Amino acid sequence: MGRAKGTGSVFERGRDGQWAWQLDVGFTASGNRRRITQGGYPTKKAAQTALSKKLREVAANGVPAITGRTTVKRWSEQWLAAYAKHVRPATYRAASSAVHQHIITTIGGKQLGALLPTDVRAVHRSALRDGNSTSTALRTHAVLTTMLKAAKAEGHTVPENVFAVRRPTKAVSDRDAIPLEDALRLLEAARTGPDAARWVAALLQGMRKGEIYGLTWDAVDLDRGLIDISWQLQALTYADRSAGTFQVPDGYEVRHLTGATHLVRPKTTSGQRIVPLVPWMRAALAEWEQVAPANPWNLVWTENGQRPMRDKTNTQAWHGLQATAGVIHPAGRPYTLHEARHTAATLLMQAGIDPEVIKAIMGHSSIVTSRGYMHVNTEMARAALSAVAATLGLNESVPPHLLEQAGGMAHSNKE
Repeated sequence: MGRAKGTGSVFERGRDGQWAWQLDVGFTASGNRRRITQGGYPTKKAAQTALSKKLREVAANGVPAITGRTTVKRWSEQWLAAYAKHVRPATYRAASSAVHQHIITTIGGKQLGALLPTDVRAVHRSALRDGNSTSTALRTHAVLTTMLKAAKAEGHTVPENVFAVRRPTKAVSDRDAIPLEDALRLLEAARTGPDAARWVAALLQGMRKGEIYGLTWDAVDLDRGLIDISWQLQALTYADRSAGTFQVPDGYEVRHLTGATHLVRPKTTSGQRIVPLVPWMRAALAEWEQVAPANPWNLVWTENGQRPMRDKTNTQAWHGLQATAGVIHPAGRPYTLHEARHTAATLLMQAGIDPEVIKAIMGHSSIVTSRGYMHVNTEMARAALSAVAATLGLNESVPPHLLEQAGGMAHSNKE
């Protein structure tokens, strides 16, 4: 009978007749099994005795360290390679940025076993340099802590006192919902453009930027007045640019569009949702479909049909819309597009909408998804959005020709 799992094994080595033992002690940063092997025993019994001693040591003291001399730089590179297989691309990019911009540049040459609390605080100072926000420092602290805990789990020596360093204090954020008066002015300015629905998607429907960029015409059902939000647009990091391969986490569903741009699934299953369209939004999308530049990806919004929408281009347009509307944040900066999403949530709450319905519209809820409930929920969501549309003046202002067009046309997807 073989040994039980986790108790190791003994074997005879080559032609010298000596015996050795081997013990699995987890995985390396690259995802491979880590094994401790020791040989030079004259008999099988001697190897078994030595293995039993090692098992008692591991049970009492934990897995032995790989080495006390591994540097932060070497470990961080190994850790990032493994981390990329298990997290979303955006999460990986944020971690990689923190590692390369602040951690390696500050303490990369230090050995893990020689780290001090002052080293952690030095990383904090680096992250706060050049006008970076406390959010950057907090994210960097979280990455460093996660990385060092992973090193310890793999058997590296990491001093306990580095984990006791307090994280940076978060500054008070001035991000908030856009006031109703400003939202109305933005919508009034947006109505003069053919793609007004893009801004209403954020201000009324509460869609995220990636969801707006990644919306395709086959996910828009004008006949039923529904949109299926099941994908987001995102640029993935190249694994090998010359080979055209990308860093894709295990089990991560993606659809390649062009270059590094992909459609990816939302962060959670609750992010995939069916959201009703109010008449104004439905009419605006119907009109936009007739004039939108054709594109090979069937995307609703692109950069003149030449490429998928980018943050830089969309942000410039969003700032331009605010300038046209004469709207500015009280702090003197432009509103961010994410603040439009806050606006949608706030208006829904002010309209007295049930919180579960709001969560279903916004896409962050574990709400029941049985077929029967989904029908009721869609009607509840439609009523909720209609109430907010009325607040924003988007009920009475639908041009008659658009209402006729949206109500009478048979929707056909773009090729």
